[in-house]
Amino acid sequence: MITTAQTERAQAKASTLSSPLSALPRPALLLAVLVVLLCALAVAFGPVPALQATINGFVAGSYTGLGAIGLTLVLGVLKLVNFAHGDLLVTGAYFTILFAWLGLPLPLAMLAAMMATAALALLTEKIIWQPLRQAKAGSLQLFLSAIGLGLVLRFSVQFFAGSQVRTLGANVVSSIAIGPLRLGTLQALALVVGLTAMIIVGLALRFTSIGKEMRAFADNRALAEVSGIDTQHIINVTWIAAGFLAALSGILYATAIGSFNPNFGITLLLSLFAATVLGGVGNPYGALVGGLVIGLSQEWSTLLFNARWKPAVGFALLILMLMFMPQGIFGRAKRRS
Repeated sequence: MITTAQTERAQAKASTLSSPLSALPRPALLLAVLVVLLCALAVAFGPVPALQATINGFVAGSYTGLGAIGLTLVLGVLKLVNFAHGDLLVTGAYFTILFAWLGLPLPLAMLAAMMATAALALLTEKIIWQPLRQAKAGSLQLFLSAIGLGLVLRFSVQFFAGSQVRTLGANVVSSIAIGPLRLGTLQALALVVGLTAMIIVGLALRFTSIGKEMRAFADNRALAEVSGIDTQHIINVTWIAAGFLAALSGILYATAIGSFNPNFGITLLLSLFAATVLGGVGNPYGALVGGLVIGLSQEWSTLLFNARWKPAVGFALLILMLMFMPQGIFGRAKRRS
């Protein structure tokens, strides 16, 4: 008599034989798909336009990935879908303008803006999210509170700074030539800073004690509490990190694009959620990769369609990939842990 276990093993073996690609790790499969797409674009449109769009995609992916990390940290640790996260990006950019107007040099104004946004994120934890948790608020109440907080932040920025288009006051004309490719100096700076920050955050989550505690808290809060981890400290650090990264993401966006208004946060928020889901909900490393994938896909799409369709193309890619990877790129690794 054939047992159920034997049947399952036979089905798994047949599935493996019929689909060799299924044996590849998801990140490796994703990398292979991206390389094939790049080669196809280079053949169809020429290597120079394809490489130029790839560079632009890495610039977009750097600030998208940073913003997605902060979003997924809050989602993973606190199980909170923070729809106000996009407006924290806006707040960071406008804090930079404020501190520059007060007389700080632009680099110091950016650093002060990131610290101020982190403090604002921690303040929202103390006056909004902690009381809601203590009151045993449900998912719907938290969801509506996040939307309300985002509106308060956005309209507060509009009230004090106006709704007109703003710039950070940096030189947006200069550019760097790399053979036939061109990259704005500020875009190059945003790319270097963004990728460096992503690497630092990834290493901190992997090797530092606070990073390990945050990952343990996200995996199992009850077990983290009985293990002696100060859960309130982890929550505070999570909000500080999320606010700091959100401000950095907003500043990099403002630097790379050159101009912005108080509504850019809601537009970026859609891409941040796409990157979060694509990488694996609650997985910071997945958010890094997801941000880069969304940035590349949106910039590559400009070779085929008008640039205004970039958000739609990013979501179309997200849907197609999740048809084959429903748990996200790093979903399997998280499930095994």
